[in-house]
Amino acid sequence: MHSPLISLFRNLCAAIILFSALFLVVPNQVQAQSLSDISSINVEELSDEQIKELLRRASEAGLSEAELIQMARLRGLSAYQIEKLQERIEKINFAGSMGRSTSGGASKREPRTQGDINEITQGIFKFQQSGALKEEESPYFGTDLFYNKNRKLTFEPNLNLATPKSYILGAGDMIYIDIYGQSEKYYEANINPDGFAIIDNIGPVSLSGKSIEEATAILKNRISGFYEGMRGSNPNTFIQVTLGNVRTIKVHLVGEVRLPGTFTLSAFSSVFNALYAAGGPNENGTMRNIKLVRNGNVVSTIDIYDFLINGKANLNLQIQDQDIILVEPFEGRATMEGEVKRKKIFEVKNGESFDQLLKYAGGFTDEAFQDRITVTRVTGKQRAVSDIFKNQFEIFTVKGGDIYTIGKVLNRFSNRVQIKGAVFREGNYALTEGLTLKKLIENADGIRGEAFLERASILRTKDDLSTEIINVNLQNILSGAAQDILLEREDVVRISSIYDLKEEIYVQITGEVKKPGTYPFSKQMTVEDLIILAGGLREAASTEDIEIARRIENPESGVFSTLIPITINQDLSLSNETEVLAPFDNVIIRRKPNFTLEKMIFIEGQVNSPGAFAVQSAKERISDVIGRAGGLTAFAYPKGATLIRRTEYYDTESEQLRRQKNLIDLQQKLQFDPNNTEAQELLLERLFKDLGNREADQSSAAESSAVSNVKKETISGIAESKADISPIKIKQTEAVAIDLEKIINNPGSDYDLILEEGDIISIPRQLQTVRMRGDVVYPTTVRYENVKGLKHYINKAGGFDNRANRKRTYVVYANGEVSRTRNFLGIRAYPNVEPGAEIFVPTKGPKVMLRPGELIGLTTGLATLALIISQLSQ
Repeated sequence: MHSPLISLFRNLCAAIILFSALFLVVPNQVQAQSLSDISSINVEELSDEQIKELLRRASEAGLSEAELIQMARLRGLSAYQIEKLQERIEKINFAGSMGRSTSGGASKREPRTQGDINEITQGIFKFQQSGALKEEESPYFGTDLFYNKNRKLTFEPNLNLATPKSYILGAGDMIYIDIYGQSEKYYEANINPDGFAIIDNIGPVSLSGKSIEEATAILKNRISGFYEGMRGSNPNTFIQVTLGNVRTIKVHLVGEVRLPGTFTLSAFSSVFNALYAAGGPNENGTMRNIKLVRNGNVVSTIDIYDFLINGKANLNLQIQDQDIILVEPFEGRATMEGEVKRKKIFEVKNGESFDQLLKYAGGFTDEAFQDRITVTRVTGKQRAVSDIFKNQFEIFTVKGGDIYTIGKVLNRFSNRVQIKGAVFREGNYALTEGLTLKKLIENADGIRGEAFLERASILRTKDDLSTEIINVNLQNILSGAAQDILLEREDVVRISSIYDLKEEIYVQITGEVKKPGTYPFSKQMTVEDLIILAGGLREAASTEDIEIARRIENPESGVFSTLIPITINQDLSLSNETEVLAPFDNVIIRRKPNFTLEKMIFIEGQVNSPGAFAVQSAKERISDVIGRAGGLTAFAYPKGATLIRRTEYYDTESEQLRRQKNLIDLQQKLQFDPNNTEAQELLLERLFKDLGNREADQSSAAESSAVSNVKKETISGIAESKADISPIKIKQTEAVAIDLEKIINNPGSDYDLILEEGDIISIPRQLQTVRMRGDVVYPTTVRYENVKGLKHYINKAGGFDNRANRKRTYVVYANGEVSRTRNFLGIRAYPNVEPGAEIFVPTKGPKVMLRPGELIGLTTGLATLALIISQLSQ
């Protein structure tokens, strides 16, 4: 009873979606509109091309102009805009009718075209892809062919093919008529709705319903009256009829399709093209029995599986105007699960065998168990399980609702044995009849030299899947002294290596070699051999103070190793007193006494020759370097001189890294010089080789700064553990206050410090300012005035602020010295001020106000204390 209403509702929904798609695909302004704001479209802003596009799409969708106007009204377009739309459509129709004409003479033919086949459906699917189209793959085989987000197969007909002689002409077709030979003439004509082609000077010719071949004969008969050369047995004038623009036809798709309705398609279209336009069969539609109905008769039945499996699309079967494509519900479906290439639900016909269904599923996978298939079938009120054996595939009939499960082969081997360990070819081997342990070793190309022959094991699996280990003396079996062992299925033979059964041995070398580290041990290895493996000695290495730390096999209490001092030749030549190394020895190469690279210090500022200076001796002092720098200039301010010295936390470059930088610099200078001598080229080759492994040098540099890192971590840890102590700032450099005037006047005195690596002596120009910092009214920098005290400069900065801690005011002089305010009997003695000094006034910190509750508690406590004292006094 409700079926007509449901059908009407479905058609209405499809029409609304279609109209929405029409607006979505119109360019420019309309294209930007969404479904919710179509009612806000301004028709006056649309161009004629946009209106024509709308009309064309409506025509292809089977909508008349009146139905298009009604659909716009349903979508919420205002009455004013509806009226404007009608006026624009009438204007375009009038202009189009004025421009229609049929003419002969010069050829104006254009390439054969049709109005964008399926363009309307592409617009519909554009809407579906943005919302309605499902992302997941359909479980039904073949449905994705017509309805898929990324569909590429459109079945569009080829419009560039030669005119088919069997093509049936109809209203809307354009034909080209060429007269050639002794006479030449060209005509083009459209077949009107009455079926006639109006040809200039000849009149109407009825061609509708005629094939191209028949139309050619009719036209020749009519035109030959005007061209005598066409007649007779030896004509000299000929006629050729070809198809111009292809007409569109209306095809009705009904039944179980996604978008049922009437579609406007090319006359060259096939059933597949029409199905594509309608989105193909829906989930209830058949893929195997699609009917093409023409004039009430079924002219063809299409099986889409024949195209998907065999590639037979029958594209030559062209549809005609008013054809009906009927998609009935599916007849039956069977499911394929497990080890098949297409795990899908397939539509089956009556009488099809499992062998045919297996072909639809693409066949078995490589791991499928093919001897027996399990099928679950609906039998009356319940289901039943049956087995299909391999010899029954062609005779077992498939029914709808069947579920076929294809299992996987067992993950076990019927004839496998394995061999692992110290053989040349480990792996799996086939268990042949009479295979023994000795024969298996021969198949594995024998045992390796490090094989442990005293004991080998065979892991055997019993029938109950428990395991046992069979231990054998492999040496006796190989020599024939013991009986060989017959192997069984899934036996695992393991032959160990002697190196698997003991700790890996090695030796170490540390200290002044190019590549310190761990190296493999070899018998009769000497210290010189190990040094050569480590790249040789460094320049700083001492050959007189080498030590070997050797492990003690039976350590006594408190003794960990034996220390063996040795001496070697500087050139590593052979010696009769060479010490042979033992496993795990650690060779330590120490540095020569007092060996060091050059030390550099820097003088900047007011000296006659500032710059870098090499420290000449371990006792060189500041005055010595000042003298080498030419003394002070006339503008120098000795009282402001500062010595900047590295702390123990300074990240100094190791001597190895400094040496490496020098080698890199040398390498870069030689690398691009085309005039290098043979010796220089060999040097360059050695440099490339030596600088190839920088990680070892960097690791030794890290070792050299390990003590400094430990100090940093220790101090930082102490600072973090003390909540009441402010964090300790670790500095890599610090300023050392010096009195340069006393140093120059008393060279070699206690004021004259001994220089160290990296020292920087900074001597400023004559300073003339004093800087105020801290809790003053206006911190600033003022001109230095001689014999003026500290309070004079404080007043220059506006005086002390309210929270200034006056008694802790201090002065930092230009050379880094600090002098603080002193108090004696309530009298403050402020420090003197010199040029370049900075005056710091600390603050007392924020004033903490007592809360009312705290104030009441304090007064109450005092009153109670006074009462107790008074009672005790009584």
